[in-house]
Amino acid sequence: MPLVLIGYEAYGNLTLSRRQPWAAAYKWPIYFFVAVGFWNLVGAGLFGFLINPPIALYYMQGLNTTPLHGHTALFGVYGMLGIGLMLFCLRGLTEQRVWKTGALTFAFWAMNSGLLLMALLSLLPIGLLQTWASVEHGLWYARSAEFLQTDTMSTLRWLRVIGDTIFALGTLALGWFILGLKLGWSLTVESHDIAYSFLCKNPRNSTNS
Repeated sequence: MPLVLIGYEAYGNLTLSRRQPWAAAYKWPIYFFVAVGFWNLVGAGLFGFLINPPIALYYMQGLNTTPLHGHTALFGVYGMLGIGLMLFCLRGLTEQRVWKTGALTFAFWAMNSGLLLMALLSLLPIGLLQTWASVEHGLWYARSAEFLQTDTMSTLRWLRVIGDTIFALGTLALGWFILGLKLGWSLTVESHDIAYSFLCKNPRNSTNS
C-alpha cells in the first residue's frame, strides 16, 4: 500500500510537471515512480495475492506463478524505484544541462512493455496451465517433464523470448543514456538554470519569495 501511494503521489507530480517548467526537468524520474505504483498494484498485489491464499499455496506454490509474482514485484517495484531514484539524483547533478531523452524514453517503455509481455505471454499462461494440472493430477505432474515438454508448454516458453528481448534492449538503452551523461552525448549544448528560468518567466513568484 505505501508503494501504491508513492505511485499516486508521482502521478500528481507528473500532472504538475506538465504545468511547471522546473518540474518538467524531472519528468522521467517521475515516470519511473508512476511505474512503481503500477507494478506494485499488478505484480506485488494482483500476482502476489494470486499465489498466497492457503488453497493457492497448496496447488500453485513452486510453479511458474511464483516467478510471475517474483519478476513483476521485484523488478517492477524495486527495480523501477531504484532507477527512478538514480535518475532523480542524476538530474540534480546535471541540473543546468538539458537532457537528450530519446534513449531514456525508449528504455522506459521497452523495460515496462518487455516485463509485461514476459508475464502475459509466457509466465502467466504456463503457471495457470500448471495449476490446472496440479489440481487435476497433483503437483508432481504439473512439474514433470511429461507435462512441461508438451508442444503447448514449449511454445509458451519460447514466447518469453519476445518480452525478454524487448526488456534487454531497454536496459541497454538505459545504460547508453547514463554513460552519455558522463561522456556528453545525452546532454545538449544548451545550459540553463531551471529555477532561474522559471522565475524569469514568473516574476511575481520572485517578488513574493
